[in-house]
Amino acid sequence: MNSYKEVTEYLFSQFPQYQNIGKKAYKADLTNIQKLVALLDYPEKKLNCIHVAGTNGKGSVSHLMASILQEAGYKVGIFTSPHLVDFKERIKINGETIDETFIVNFVIKNKETFEKIGISFFEWTTALAFSYFENQKTEVCIIETGLGGRLDSTNIINPILSVITTVGLDHQNILGDTIEEIAFEKGGIIKENTPVVVGPQIKDSLSVLSEIAENKNARITKAEVIKRQCELLGNYQQNNIGTALCGIEKLVTYNVNASQIEKGLQNVVTNTGIRGRWEILMQQPMVVAEIGHNQQAFEAISEQLKSTSFKKGIAVLSFSNDKDLSKITPKLPKTLTYYLTESSSDRAMKSRELEQHFKDFTTTCFTDYKEAYLNALKHSNEEDLIFIGGSAFLVGDILNDFFSDT
Repeated sequence: MNSYKEVTEYLFSQFPQYQNIGKKAYKADLTNIQKLVALLDYPEKKLNCIHVAGTNGKGSVSHLMASILQEAGYKVGIFTSPHLVDFKERIKINGETIDETFIVNFVIKNKETFEKIGISFFEWTTALAFSYFENQKTEVCIIETGLGGRLDSTNIINPILSVITTVGLDHQNILGDTIEEIAFEKGGIIKENTPVVVGPQIKDSLSVLSEIAENKNARITKAEVIKRQCELLGNYQQNNIGTALCGIEKLVTYNVNASQIEKGLQNVVTNTGIRGRWEILMQQPMVVAEIGHNQQAFEAISEQLKSTSFKKGIAVLSFSNDKDLSKITPKLPKTLTYYLTESSSDRAMKSRELEQHFKDFTTTCFTDYKEAYLNALKHSNEEDLIFIGGSAFLVGDILNDFFSDT
């Protein structure tokens, strides 16, 4: 096992992955990751970290902040999940993915020890990210939680800033059934005497987050929605821009000026390589990929579709089998035709089961996502729109199979 391909195949086959087996892969404590970093001589303690949690927008906010700090001349590490096409996307420095040789050497060196501990895929990946960022002497690292916050593997860091984007209903089987319960889990990243920025929140989540911050003597700042443009498309990004700019403002030991902020916003995709956020993959017909996958996300997606000009629309959708679609389908416009399919994820809901939730819509079922997309192309004209979404895994599949060169 000496190549990157062999190493990643080993990891995907050996370690539990949430994307494939769901809740079984989630470790609701920090014991394993604490053992891992101890073996690695605590790389996370040598990093200046910004910790980002939230239901929607945490990836966009993380990349916006990274882009701005890059424009200001800093060496910026960023750890996000899931990846869409290539595992290396999860760990980047100034937009460049982690070195394959580092991954191979890290796995070979730690394989036996990690297997004895019995770690999850995400725990392994988190340890890898911390080690890489320490090795490369980053000046600031933006660390996105994988799921929740309080018991997430990333929550062993002592950040210089905590950021919590909008909290909504998602992953209720793990994080809780109410906004208050989910906010409590997300708020677990708030640390003693450490500033925290919160994105737009409803009253219930804001109340929980404010109480946690008060108990930990953490000064909380509520970010405002700011109507500014950036390289990321989608009107909903205005929420994320406001949160990112508020976060940058709180980094008092980092020098960032107005020009660098503007360049960071305008070059966020170019600087960081972020994908899947209202990403236009082609024109005529317009093909849009979007990884938002919960009730709150589809409220924003529906509004974006209404403001987009097209003649006929086809949505190619796949959802994970734990999604409560009764909260999502009411948000969807009935003017579109829906091609219901299954991503390559083991957790993808079967298309025929998915069809039961779309009885009030015009639908066609495809077990093969490639067939679904090709049929959407076949039945679309230049002035039409094809929307791909419902699952980050479907977006990744389409990017990998049809747009790997973009």
